[in-house]
Amino acid sequence: MSEMYDVAIVGAGPVGLAAAIACKRAGLSYVVLEKGCVVNAIFEYPTYMTFFTTSPRLEIGNHPFVTQRERPDRKEALNYYRLVAEREALHIEQYTEVTAVHPAPAGFTLAVNRKDGRLGLVEARRVIVATGYFDNPVLLGIPGEDSPNVSHYYTEAHPFWGLKVTVIGAGSSAADAALDLWRGGAHVTLVVRGAELKPTLKYWIRPDLENRIREGSIQAHFSSRVTAILEDRVVVEGPQGRWELPTDFTFALTGYRPQLSFLADLNLATQADQCLALSEHYETSIPGLFVVGSAGFAGRTNQVFIENGREHALLAVAEIERQLGTPTEFPALPSPPR
Repeated sequence: MSEMYDVAIVGAGPVGLAAAIACKRAGLSYVVLEKGCVVNAIFEYPTYMTFFTTSPRLEIGNHPFVTQRERPDRKEALNYYRLVAEREALHIEQYTEVTAVHPAPAGFTLAVNRKDGRLGLVEARRVIVATGYFDNPVLLGIPGEDSPNVSHYYTEAHPFWGLKVTVIGAGSSAADAALDLWRGGAHVTLVVRGAELKPTLKYWIRPDLENRIREGSIQAHFSSRVTAILEDRVVVEGPQGRWELPTDFTFALTGYRPQLSFLADLNLATQADQCLALSEHYETSIPGLFVVGSAGFAGRTNQVFIENGREHALLAVAEIERQLGTPTEFPALPSPPR
């Protein structure tokens, strides 16, 4: 048996929760389908991470986000979003993965896999995808990348005290990890494909990392790339040729991209930079299907955050409310883009 809703929201991150609150206040029936826990991406953030932005810019549903400092940390954010979901009594199905979305006479059918292994169907007149991008790391495509001594996510420094750790990447995630590992007593080497650190590196991190590299506390190899990861070393190629770097553990922090394979059968139109073709209300080329937050911006994930993604959600729900305000036939699907 399937369930029918006005709106099915895929993803229970801050943007998905913002969409759910907007649906509830608009009188739309909805369900939030989340393959992990509520705000799962934030749960996966480094244990002691502090947000770049201030608390008010992370608020949803006009619920005040009160913190001790101007910028909240991971634990405060988890507490805040969990409390908002509880106070709003949001209809969220955690540990329920959407595996496919198909057109249906009344809108869409979503195939789901629930935590107990049960397969099911959810029917919805409209769909909002708010899955973010943190679940899908950009892979290097090198031997050993899937080894137990490799991770694309950083948690905390403590387990790596006294170990040789290689960090691959030059963005803020890699820089944060390298500095935290060094302060936690690890012997850190940074391998950077480019000739310098990324220009988008957070302004307060750059001088700290540059000073640590300059004084030799953190080793850095620029214009270099890791070509293989072995049990106790990595293979590096750079200006001085090919060499092996002794390593106990490797963090490959080379970025993330949206994972929208569950929408593959819909043949969504995209732009040259891999971003989806979206209307001003974040509706895709498939009428009735909306993508909000960073999920629709594969080529510009560094420009879409919680603070502007939550606005996407409000615009999408307002458009859905307008569309469903008077009974009309669901628009015919366009031909797949050539």
